[in-house]
Amino acid sequence: MSLQALFDKAVAESKNLPERPDNMTLLKIYALFKQASTGDVEGKRPGFTDMVGRAKYDAWDGLKGTSKEEAMQQYIDLIAELKG
Repeated sequence: MSLQALFDKAVAESKNLPERPDNMTLLKIYALFKQASTGDVEGKRPGFTDMVGRAKYDAWDGLKGTSKEEAMQQYIDLIAELKG
């Protein structure tokens, strides 16, 4: 199975985890997904009043320079770990 196929499967499985991950893990899932599907973060950091948007932006920005393939693999590994 290709890395892309494994990633797509992990994305589907992320919607059916046995329990909801904590917020930091959710941010990591989001950031890895964005890095794997889009690449490095673009655009301006959201303003102070958008705390959720800032947290997402910062999490994604923390992965800057990570290849799409590496982000896919980290995402797959994280979802597998959360499935138990």
